[in-house]
Amino acid sequence: MASTLDTLSIPATQRPARALLVVLHGLGDSVHGWDWLPGALDLPWMEYLLVNAPDPYYGGFSWYDLHGDQGVGIRRSRGLLTGLLEDLVARGRDPRTIGLLGFSQGCLMTFDAGLRLKAPLGALVGISGYIHEPAVLLGELGPEAKSVPALFTHGTRDPIVPMLPVRGQAEQLKSAGLDLTWREFEKVHTVAGEPEVAVIREFLVRHLGRLG
Repeated sequence: MASTLDTLSIPATQRPARALLVVLHGLGDSVHGWDWLPGALDLPWMEYLLVNAPDPYYGGFSWYDLHGDQGVGIRRSRGLLTGLLEDLVARGRDPRTIGLLGFSQGCLMTFDAGLRLKAPLGALVGISGYIHEPAVLLGELGPEAKSVPALFTHGTRDPIVPMLPVRGQAEQLKSAGLDLTWREFEKVHTVAGEPEVAVIREFLVRHLGRLG
C-alpha cells in the first residue's frame, strides 16, 4: 500500500493563480490521461494537481479493487486523499479555492473524500462514476457538507456504470440537502467533448473563478 500519492503539478498560465483543481483519474489510467484538461478548460487562473491512484493496474493505477472488498480500498484511498487535501490547507491554501474533479473511480473518490472534509472545498465535479454506500456517506457527513457545491455528470449510454441507478443516488444526496447539480449527456463511459467540458467550465468559473 502506498503511503503517499504521486502527483503532477501544472501551473496556471496567469499569475498569481486564484484556484487549484485536483484531478483524479479512472481505473487503469494515470495523471497522463488527464493532462489534456487544463488546455480544454482554458481557465488561465487555475492551477492543477493531477493525482495517481495508489495501486498499479495493467499499466495504470486503481483507487480500489473492483473484484475484492471495495470498501477496504475506498477507505484507504479516502485516507490518502484526505491527507493530501489537508496538507494543502495546512500549507496555507484556502480550502474554498480548491476544487476536486474525478472520473469513474475518481468520481467515486471525489464525493467519498471531498464531502467528508471538515474544511469545505470550493467545488466538486464527478464524471461517470457512482456513490459508494450513499446512506453510510450521508450518515457520516457534517453540516459543512451542505455548503459544498457539486456537479455530477453521467452518460445515458454508459455500459460500464449504468446511469439510472446513479441518477437515483444523486437524487438521494439532493434530498438530503446537498448542493448537487445533476447533468446527463448522450455519451458512453467518457467525456462528451466540448458540450460537457463547457458545463464543467461554467461550474468552476461560478464557484472558483472569483476566489483567491
